[in-house]
Amino acid sequence: MSEPLAEALRIQHAAAELGFDWRESGELWDKLAEEIAELKQAVGEGPERIRDELGDLLFMVVNLARHLRIDPAQALLEANNKFNSRFNYITKNIDRLPEIGHAQRLEAMEQLWQDAKRLERMQGGE
Repeated sequence: MSEPLAEALRIQHAAAELGFDWRESGELWDKLAEEIAELKQAVGEGPERIRDELGDLLFMVVNLARHLRIDPAQALLEANNKFNSRFNYITKNIDRLPEIGHAQRLEAMEQLWQDAKRLERMQGGE
């Protein structure tokens, strides 16, 4: 597990052992929404404020993972692998895309992304 993710998890476990933890799962979702709103508000206020709010959001996501009994590092690793697999499908079909800068390029890439997702489902992935 990456050191910052492992440290966040360690801190949260230690706090929970002393009773400083969420009582209900609904509170976690509310706090997650709050952290997202704070990050949105921080955009445009400078990199320090954005970094602070993004850190709070990431910390909360790790906390949510802990409550869901999911290893956040493993979940992120799997998300990275899934993205890479889908993006590789796009790059293998790069000749089907309009040139960079063309108004339809992103839409065409999104279509390939969706094609990759369908292929994953057909092969038993995702």
